[in-house]
Amino acid sequence: MEDQATELKEIMKQRGNGAQNTARPAGHKTRIIAVTSGKGGVGKTNIAVNMAIAYAQLGKKVILIDADLGMANVNVLLNIVPNANLLHVINQQRKMSEIVLETDYGIKFIAGANGFSRIANLNEKELQYFVEEFLTLSNADIIIIDTAAGISNNVLSFVAAADEVFVITTPEPTAITDAYGIIKIIATELQNTNISMKLLVNRVQSADEGRKISDRIINIAAQFLNHKVDYLGFIYDDPAVTASVIRQKPWLVASPSAKPSLCIKHIVGRIEKTDFIEEEGLGRFLRKFRKKGK
Repeated sequence: MEDQATELKEIMKQRGNGAQNTARPAGHKTRIIAVTSGKGGVGKTNIAVNMAIAYAQLGKKVILIDADLGMANVNVLLNIVPNANLLHVINQQRKMSEIVLETDYGIKFIAGANGFSRIANLNEKELQYFVEEFLTLSNADIIIIDTAAGISNNVLSFVAAADEVFVITTPEPTAITDAYGIIKIIATELQNTNISMKLLVNRVQSADEGRKISDRIINIAAQFLNHKVDYLGFIYDDPAVTASVIRQKPWLVASPSAKPSLCIKHIVGRIEKTDFIEEEGLGRFLRKFRKKGK
């Protein structure tokens, strides 16, 4: 992984900022958010989808990337059948622009696929091609990456390259334990990347429940990992979520007045009010993409 990090940085150095600036207007900022979780079944993908739509409703240009290893299912929630995915780009069979799909919800979508773990072991030619293609996404305001649940080199690569990491958990004891577990791995494996980590508690019965669970995890992370984790917010447990999954229509659109919809809009609204200092946009993303081994 360390050799890949050096190689990727060298490729980006050779291209310099010029390659990036030709792909986007001067002063434009691309915010890259990785949405992850310690275990499956906590609603991570659902949150990533609806968060992307909430950003789009604020007038942002949003690209949602399904980077869930072996379990790519964002397309199911969006009721889309993709005919190409990231693996086609990695294999140099398609351009990135050819696999970006429009949706009915104001966001653009890039599908993942089985075999996507190959991104952790690209050779020089593949890496260079992927870098050049990824730069074409730099006109987006927001890129949301739905990672796989749990931890792998594939997950760490995307997490390391993001500006912010949103860790999703639920009140279940196993989910809480696994949320702390992934926070611990990110904090120790990626300790030199200065990643901003935020915790979101899904399926709560009350705001107080969400706060208590988050405080427990945040305090333990501060005490034993010496790592700051911020509280992002909570989302209520609500039958509107299950109903929307069955209908294959995001709950923010299907039930805009439901509690989960109000929660996600509130969370995104608060995020947008926070100061975001961009280092070097997608150039930074791509240089950091393999640095997790350092």
